[in-house]
Amino acid sequence: MEVSTRDLVAFAHVADVERTIRFYSDLGFHVANSVVQEGSTVPVWAWLESGKANLMVGAASAPVEASQQAVLFYLYYGDIRQVHATLLALGHEPGEIRHPFYMPGGEFRLCDPDGYVLMLAQAQIRRARGIAMNRQ
Repeated sequence: MEVSTRDLVAFAHVADVERTIRFYSDLGFHVANSVVQEGSTVPVWAWLESGKANLMVGAASAPVEASQQAVLFYLYYGDIRQVHATLLALGHEPGEIRHPFYMPGGEFRLCDPDGYVLMLAQAQIRRARGIAMNRQ
């Protein structure tokens, strides 16, 4: 029998789940599910989604140190320039749009409130096994 993974969803430990929800809402995410412990009013876990993108966030049991976050999250958008301009207008600090050889449509860096590095990139045609594919 062959194993076939259906989905892969990152789970990020964060200092403040509500703050993280607000940040990711500026990137187009909404809360699809959340857990609030009995006797509390704030979520300790949330499932965020935007289109086909999903992210789980949960309250960390220890301080979250930005320098310790050794993972990159790539987020793809249809108009990277418009996303960059919108984030600037919302008060975020996105990096400069760059066009490295592997991302000719452009990408830029943005850190979330816990120091996780997000690479926001232009959705573009990708190559898989020599065949051009559209990233939907």
